[in-house]
Amino acid sequence: MLFNHGEIVMRILSKRELKELVLYSPQHIARLEKAGKFPKRVYLGPNRVGWVEDEVLNWLQERLDRRETT
Repeated sequence: MLFNHGEIVMRILSKRELKELVLYSPQHIARLEKAGKFPKRVYLGPNRVGWVEDEVLNWLQERLDRRETT
């Protein structure tokens, strides 16, 4: 998490947290990322990645919005 004067500005999701939100396998998420159809991961260290929570939530919201129009 990043903080700005005590307020959370940005939250980074771990692989485990991402899997709880998006019920896709890690391999499928990687394929979607490569195709530009899923938010890109953030490299936090040599063996650690994460995803910006707002970007993932926006991605999910787009799918919900499409569901309403079809």
